[in-house]
Amino acid sequence: MQHSRFNLPGTSIQLSRLGYGTMQLPGPHVWGPPRDRDAALAVLREAVNLGANHIDTAEFYGPRVANELIREALFPYPEDLFIATKVGFERGNDGSWFPDLSRDALEGAVYQNLETLGVDVLDLVNLRVGGATGPAEGSISEPLSVLAGLQSKGLIKHIGLSNVSQVQFEEARSVTSIVCVQNQYNLVHRNDDDFINELSRQGVAYVPFFPLGGFTPVQSASLSQVASSLGATEKQVALAWLLQRAPNILVIAGTSSVQHLRENFAAGALVLLPEHLSTLDNIASQGKAA
Repeated sequence: MQHSRFNLPGTSIQLSRLGYGTMQLPGPHVWGPPRDRDAALAVLREAVNLGANHIDTAEFYGPRVANELIREALFPYPEDLFIATKVGFERGNDGSWFPDLSRDALEGAVYQNLETLGVDVLDLVNLRVGGATGPAEGSISEPLSVLAGLQSKGLIKHIGLSNVSQVQFEEARSVTSIVCVQNQYNLVHRNDDDFINELSRQGVAYVPFFPLGGFTPVQSASLSQVASSLGATEKQVALAWLLQRAPNILVIAGTSSVQHLRENFAAGALVLLPEHLSTLDNIASQGKAA
């Protein structure tokens, strides 16, 4: 299994490039308790056993559910475990999602994360902006300054951005140090190709959300062909492609199944040859094939 690491910029922190995302741990539609609490706890513990030392979460996953499961499964936390959370969204009583970048909401979310995770300081807080899946134009300096203020108070160690454009990233760097960007990216959705290359040159982490396509999983005849030739699953190939795409990409594929988790982590040992990469790189230009 691949145990490559990424050095978080400006720190001595070495993150496993295969981490774990908790979005699938709560109930349906990321709302309420998990279908099987013991299974959810087992997945978190197995992720750490497999070598993951970073976990992605959010207070609004549940709400509270994902964070409380992390605490129940892993507290007291391993010394090298790095927990990334995000703020900028709230949940309605009906399970709806809505952005809220007001000072009160952002500060409240940080304190809620501290409480539910049971920590005095958050390792990383991503400011989640933009629309449902893609960036929206506009300045982000005002909400970012709120997080920078909480960082100066010692409540946040590092700050990242989620769902942002390259222009917004450049603006953010004038406010505070940014250690990672978390945007939508996968074999089919490749709008951030140039952005990833620039972040790689700067040594900034890039964490793709929906790495397997999200609510509509990536499906392609070319992907099936490569997977078949390697004796792997399509999901494993899609994850391996991300790991080989750029050294600053950190994968946080989520699942509520220990079996699927192990399959995902096996992708770290999968080596894609130049001919495989050539075939896979054509998928985005072709669109989704049958």
